[in-house]
Amino acid sequence: MNSATRDLCVLFADISGSSRLYEKLGDAEALHAVERCLNRMERAATAAKGRVVKTQGDELMVVFESAEAAAHAAIEIQRRVDALPPVSGVTLAIRLGFHYGPAMEEDGDVVGDTVNLASRLASLARPGQSLTTAETAALLPADLRERTRTIEALTVKGEDEMVNVFEILWAPGDEESATKFSAPPAVHAETRMRLRYGDQEVWLGDDRPSATFGRDPHADVVTQDSRASRNHGRIERRYDKYVLIDQSTNGTYVSFLGDIEFALRREEAILSGSGHISFGHATDGDKGELLEFEVLG
Repeated sequence: MNSATRDLCVLFADISGSSRLYEKLGDAEALHAVERCLNRMERAATAAKGRVVKTQGDELMVVFESAEAAAHAAIEIQRRVDALPPVSGVTLAIRLGFHYGPAMEEDGDVVGDTVNLASRLASLARPGQSLTTAETAALLPADLRERTRTIEALTVKGEDEMVNVFEILWAPGDEESATKFSAPPAVHAETRMRLRYGDQEVWLGDDRPSATFGRDPHADVVTQDSRASRNHGRIERRYDKYVLIDQSTNGTYVSFLGDIEFALRREEAILSGSGHISFGHATDGDKGELLEFEVLG
């Protein structure tokens, strides 16, 4: 076995919306659409001098020699996929994360804490969002640092300390919402979240940092939806953010106000603004069995 450790920038990009494609089109047609999307992602990555390590299902892993190259690839991946037309009414989008640090190369694969952190950033990103760490953003040249927006410090699964997270902006006009690069502030006023499901209402905040949901009668939010799991998932507060964690068999479907719906399958996502959550199935316009959320403050 040949192995060596050196500094690399590891990028993960996951296609959001593919689960719904498989449900609507069947395996063959959906696979064709996913492969077309992956091809665009790979071309964007290799154009930025990245090396594609592997693809797993609808996820791409790439390594770069520098954070700058990874950032350029992230922007181009988002733009190329955004330009694709919807497939049978389903819009595909990319959840992306990258981090620069020591990684071990073993017979063509790459492993280590840097890889794990990049993967977790991708799992926390919203569709169409690219996340990186403050340490990685600090390595970018001035023109790319000016395309960053502070997401704040988050507790990331597997990390002992909070991770300062930044978003890389890629859409035209996004520069207006960029923030001057700096470490995020340490403390904010209390952020609260309201959950509403039928006549059930739960508030999360300093006094109540988490809530469970599912068919279990002891859950904080109880659903009768037969497609939901008994212990379907939970929402927990990390620093001043709220993270949705799927623990289900059929997945959790999330829609932010004005954005496309995406599926989580044993994954996590940051909740912000307002939107709704569906248990085990896409909504397809059905508003009957939805958990509504709103983040305030």
